[in-house]
Amino acid sequence: MFDAKPVADTLDATPEPRFAQPPAKKPVLIILHQEHSNPGHVGQWFRRNGHMLDIRRPRFGCPLPATLENHCGAVIFGGPMSANDTDDFIKTETDWIGVALKEKRPFLGICLGAQMLARHLGARVYTHPENEVEIGYYKLNTTDAGRARGPWPDYVYQWHREGFDLASGSELLASSDGAFPSQAFSYGPGAVGVQFHPEITHAQVHRWTGYNLHKLSAKGARPHSEHLSNHVLHGPRVHSWLDRFLSSWVRVGAAQGA
Repeated sequence: MFDAKPVADTLDATPEPRFAQPPAKKPVLIILHQEHSNPGHVGQWFRRNGHMLDIRRPRFGCPLPATLENHCGAVIFGGPMSANDTDDFIKTETDWIGVALKEKRPFLGICLGAQMLARHLGARVYTHPENEVEIGYYKLNTTDAGRARGPWPDYVYQWHREGFDLASGSELLASSDGAFPSQAFSYGPGAVGVQFHPEITHAQVHRWTGYNLHKLSAKGARPHSEHLSNHVLHGPRVHSWLDRFLSSWVRVGAAQGA
């Protein structure tokens, strides 16, 4: 028979110190459009800052969540397809953006993702009347609304043949003097669309240009020789902007979820 421990001893015992563990950070929803695509510097930022990547590819049958309650936000990346295409996954993704907007959760659309956001909001996505493209680094002009969010890069990497009009209720953050004036916009407390590619890495620039030499001959495209040299010159400032932007973007989600 075991001796019972006195109740008084139990009550008077000094508890072992416990240190509260910080709550686990929510993952970010990443939506990609090709089998071997990766989220570049965007994915790297989330990993560095303690967020897991929940990567979905609706094009290949991956479902999208019914709510963003369990995510810190969502990012839809680019791809060779058009937001005007009639494929089921294009419609599914475009319609799904309404989940992020309704819940006022952070949403970032990059290139195709920005065009999907514009289409969801009723704006036109279009090709240039003279078939001009933007492929390479181009000058970016920041609006007063954009500057209110902090400094932006002067040059950004582009890879697209379509652009978008500014949707009703949106705020223009950045523009260009080139073929596609609308370059970045916001909608509501947490949705942002950017026509350019802030996620681009040196390896991606090398791969995109190497696999798509024929596209570099399109009207308006920058010469092949300029892509990597301009990335070395302008890439660090773009990535510094991206770090600041994502830090602020995630805080919007934290405030909404509080």
